[in-house]
Amino acid sequence: MIRHIVLFTAKDKCDIDKMIDGLSLLMAIPHARRLEVTRNRKTDQIGNDIDVVVYGEFDGEAELAAFKAHDLYHESTKRVRPLRDLRFAADYDVRSE
Repeated sequence: MIRHIVLFTAKDKCDIDKMIDGLSLLMAIPHARRLEVTRNRKTDQIGNDIDVVVYGEFDGEAELAAFKAHDLYHESTKRVRPLRDLRFAADYDVRSE
């Protein structure tokens, strides 16, 4: 299984809900085992620039690639890219034991 985590910061904090709406399109793509799009709730005294989190689980590379090739993925990117400042992504393998 592959875990796919993407963290976003908004250029303007008043656009966070628009970012979540745009990223929520991803939830209609059938290739993920699990997919969540949510506002980051962590706050601390050091500060935190992450505004939105996308968390996904995929059975393998083929499913993740199909997810990223889907038309809704491209539409989501088109809507969110102008609103975001930073984007950090990580994919990692999870061994089933």
